[in-house]
Amino acid sequence: MNELKDFYNDGFGWSCRACESELKAQNETQKHSRLMREGEAESKNPRFSSSALAKWADAERKTLVCPRCGITESAGKS
Repeated sequence: MNELKDFYNDGFGWSCRACESELKAQNETQKHSRLMREGEAESKNPRFSSSALAKWADAERKTLVCPRCGITESAGKS
């Protein structure tokens, strides 16, 4: 797969570069660890550890979209 400008894959999934760096800066200012903030997903609407995790915008899985900022990028082979 080609290197993308706005997204990167760390082996877990595609993440938005801009949102990831913004969220990392916010998390550094918090006093408690991630375990103490998140806990177990017992609610009806669990949240992912990273809201910058991208989703596929189409059924062919050629376009990625960030659910946080809405940026899109083609990841398919042209």
